[in-house]
Amino acid sequence: MDALDDTLERRRFLIASTAAAGGAILGATAYTFLDSMAPSARARAAGAPVEARVDRIEPGALTVIGWRGMPVWLLHRSPDMVATLAGHDRLLADPGSADSEQPPYCRNTTRSIRPEMFIAIGICTHLGCSPTLRFGGDTSDLGADWPGGFLCPCHGSKFDLAGRVFKDVPAPTNLVIPPHHYLDEARLVVGEETNT
Repeated sequence: MDALDDTLERRRFLIASTAAAGGAILGATAYTFLDSMAPSARARAAGAPVEARVDRIEPGALTVIGWRGMPVWLLHRSPDMVATLAGHDRLLADPGSADSEQPPYCRNTTRSIRPEMFIAIGICTHLGCSPTLRFGGDTSDLGADWPGGFLCPCHGSKFDLAGRVFKDVPAPTNLVIPPHHYLDEARLVVGEETNT
């Protein structure tokens, strides 16, 4: 009986050892598999918030930064540029930005936190071209009613200086306003709603 007990004891030990080793291998394989599905450091960095200086942008100047592989416009609007935003709602497809993508704190006439600073993704909502800034004396070919703003060179979509789309153009909605906030008077963070 001692030999039979010894054999049973060895058999139990081998079964337990094999099960433990198999469990460890299964756990290591599962961890490696699940870890391979996580985004790489490069991908995480590409989607991370971006900080930019706004105090160095002169009134009337447009600066472009990158966020998530997209151009983000930082337009420092002069008082005259801000003044052009009033009075042409009848020409706009969505003057109140009800059908457009922007954070709630930018659902206003200027579509911004600070009226003088316009932050938008610089991609036309029609087919993804990048509109160009046109204002001042270079808008006569676009109609007497157009107060200036952004013109998409691909199919002629027009947006005002708050990124609101005009009627009867291919673009269906206003330009997208990304989540953003100001750290202080000089610095802006694109890609985050708040400091928290």
